[in-house]
Amino acid sequence: MSEEEEISGLKRLGLSARDLLYGMAGHDMTRFALKTRGSMEHLFILITMGDLLGVPILPPYYSLRLLPYVVPQISTWKRRMLRERDLTDALA
Repeated sequence: MSEEEEISGLKRLGLSARDLLYGMAGHDMTRFALKTRGSMEHLFILITMGDLLGVPILPPYYSLRLLPYVVPQISTWKRRMLRERDLTDALA
């Protein structure tokens, strides 16, 4: 094995290690961003469609204006908001 092949192999190993570490860090950031986005969406729906759960926050006029955009998410939102929670949910 020549020196150039050895250096090329070490360079590939270094690049692979760098990509692995970046992927590990990027995956965690992506999961956190998706979790934050989901929480914000559910909060938005709660503020706008809280009447469905008995939490009147906004006047019904604005809720009715936003209703066509929220209809596809209402069933999963209600299920998530009314689900029982315990200590292990906070850890995940």
